[in-house]
Amino acid sequence: MEIVWHGHSCFRMIERGMASVVTDPYDDSIGYGPLRLKADIVTISHDAPGHNNVDAVKGSNVHTITGPGEYEIGGVFITGLSTDSERKKKDANGRRNTLYLFDFDGLTVCHLGDLDHVPTQTQIEALGSVDVALIPVGGGGGLNAAQAAEVVSLLEPSVVIPMHYKTEAVSLKLDPVSKFLKEMGLGALKPEPALKLTKSSLPDETKVVLLDYKTN
Repeated sequence: MEIVWHGHSCFRMIERGMASVVTDPYDDSIGYGPLRLKADIVTISHDAPGHNNVDAVKGSNVHTITGPGEYEIGGVFITGLSTDSERKKKDANGRRNTLYLFDFDGLTVCHLGDLDHVPTQTQIEALGSVDVALIPVGGGGGLNAAQAAEVVSLLEPSVVIPMHYKTEAVSLKLDPVSKFLKEMGLGALKPEPALKLTKSSLPDETKVVLLDYKTN
């Protein structure tokens, strides 16, 4: 499959013979240029301008998923799980967040949305095996670098792709990805234009992959 990062928390995932997926499309209020994407499925982690611009994604029959549940569309199995605490659920003004686990014929990708706390071991175990984790690392409502590193150690994914951090384009107050890399014991990494992988090509130990953002 191929994973392309379009900046912030927006990714496009493509697997041959299966429905294409776009996660958390943003509007141009956060600094990135306008999105013009095509997909069969759009997932929204929470209702905020940087994550819910479904109009930016076109297609002949786009399926939009905005909350928890189990879905099967075009060969892709999707599980949406609420990450909200009981306290936030009771707070009418609390910002709700849904993480999504995508199963592309046995290759699993977890998009954590704007997860803002380290989940419990029970919540982690409920996810099952995660091959690729798309994880917020820059704070600003999502995990900060230290929290993100802790979540990685709990999830034990094969591949980690950081998202939701400061870039030259974004106008939001976020930390740079270098903080997360330092927490992971890594130096600077060269961003890749996209990630192509199969189940058999997954690394034996957790690997962090930086992606270059592509606005369209």
